[in-house]
Amino acid sequence: MSEPQDNTIAIVSVEKMQREWSDLTLRVAQLETGNNALQQENKNLRQTLERAVEYRKKSHSELVTLITTIVSKMQSNDVGVLVSRLMEHSQHVNEISSALINGKNDDAILQPAILKHLDKTKRDLSTAIPPLVEELIALKSPLDTAMLQSLVEKPDNFYAPPVIRASRGYVKGQIPRERILKEFGEEALIFFKDLTTDPKFNPRPKAEEIMLGLAPDLDALLAQNPNVAAAKRDELMSLLQRVRDGRTSRAQKIAFLKLSFVIELLHYYQNQSTESPDVIFAQRLPPLIEQLVTCGEGDLPDEGLIKQAEALLALVISPDHRQGVVYNFGKTSGLARTMRFILTFRALTFNEHDPATAEFLRQLLSLEKLNRQTAFASALKFLNADGQKSVLRCLVNSGKLRREEGEPLAKEVAKAIGLAEQELFPKIEGATGGTGTGGGWDNIKLLIASRAAPNDITVAIRNRLHAKYDSEEVKQSWLILTESEPMTLVRVFCLLPYLPDGQTDPIARAILESYATRLTHEKYAVTYNKVIGALKNLFKVKADSPALINFVALVKWVDPTSADKIARDVGMAAA
Repeated sequence: MSEPQDNTIAIVSVEKMQREWSDLTLRVAQLETGNNALQQENKNLRQTLERAVEYRKKSHSELVTLITTIVSKMQSNDVGVLVSRLMEHSQHVNEISSALINGKNDDAILQPAILKHLDKTKRDLSTAIPPLVEELIALKSPLDTAMLQSLVEKPDNFYAPPVIRASRGYVKGQIPRERILKEFGEEALIFFKDLTTDPKFNPRPKAEEIMLGLAPDLDALLAQNPNVAAAKRDELMSLLQRVRDGRTSRAQKIAFLKLSFVIELLHYYQNQSTESPDVIFAQRLPPLIEQLVTCGEGDLPDEGLIKQAEALLALVISPDHRQGVVYNFGKTSGLARTMRFILTFRALTFNEHDPATAEFLRQLLSLEKLNRQTAFASALKFLNADGQKSVLRCLVNSGKLRREEGEPLAKEVAKAIGLAEQELFPKIEGATGGTGTGGGWDNIKLLIASRAAPNDITVAIRNRLHAKYDSEEVKQSWLILTESEPMTLVRVFCLLPYLPDGQTDPIARAILESYATRLTHEKYAVTYNKVIGALKNLFKVKADSPALINFVALVKWVDPTSADKIARDVGMAAA
């Protein structure tokens, strides 16, 4: 037993208390002074922190504004996506700054959104593995059941040498020799053919690397040797049948490709510090997607396979990596290349003047096994309406086919995919003929004659050229501008490349190049002299005029020789 504690408090004498009272009072006063000093220091530190955070917020907001301005001028179809990401990032920084000031030290708030998305993607990938493993087991694939189940707990076992050999053998319709020896003994080897040992090139392979295929006369051998592996005859027959079915089973192949994709992607996200993104997104994943989308029956795209491929691609976090996977398969002709364009056009938006649209058109025209209407309709039915109209308008206006062939084909395809003809070829208000010299241009002439704003004239010209873009239309737009005042021509020239959303008009470069070539040609010397005279007067009044500088810069963008000539004639330094 423990001894009882004595809690009796010793009695202090009054004399001792009086002697130590002054010392105690002094110590309490010192502690109060130190406490007040610490409170003031904490207050100063908080003010300094709040000031630093506020300055950080302001500087970051200014930086985001500058970057947004620069990005909005890029010649890219993803400008809107980039701007939205910048704004989302700015909002997240402001939330974190507010949390710091308010003293909310929550890890969930301070964690960047990209890390939250990464953690969620890892969980989704880990969750997707067990159903795929169960599906392969249920489909009776020739892969070892215990090996597949080990991938649920440890997905990295997928990269173990035995699993790699078994996976490669499954793809080729083979089976490891070591598995046959382990399960059925050496006597069962008579039903298989050694596909690894070669007297000339590989006479002594490693025992664990030898792969077997089914013997050519398997049925005869089974009938002649009924007593081989008699104790496990049923298991052997089941394995042989599964190896046979594994060669032709589309369901097994799809499940195995999806499992491989998920494990490869999960391994990369868990080992980003040591794994190269170029290897995973340009070499490993593209063949898996290519095999997945082309394992359908026939030469036509399969909607179910497209959706499964898109579901796998959605697990890739970065849009650039996602597009990298798509861009790196289907390099040759055929269904794989068509599927690459379908997945690209379903993820991004292209107009009829983009090089990608022209490449897609060439691919569809090269499908000789299918008639053209079937080739176009079978591919375009998976795109949205904008993508369908872009490809069909490119078919009519690109010159790949004669117009009398391309236009009827476009109308037939539009009817087959349920696209209204008036959406494909919209009627231009006031137009009177196919030459482009009718009421549409007459309306633009009226705008110029009524001294409308240059922006309104530019929008009218741009809409006309987008509705019908060919050399005659571009020439007609130039002739109308030559009849206007010189500064109107200059201002329209400067405004034409920029769309209202800040992007660059994809057809602007070709149009401006045509204008610049015509302007400096001797045929239009009168127009050139008028423009140079107006620019000289502008240069004398204000040498740094934005209209003057932008005009020369845009001419240099499309034709440096013409820009130098204009700069010399105006009296400016060489462009």
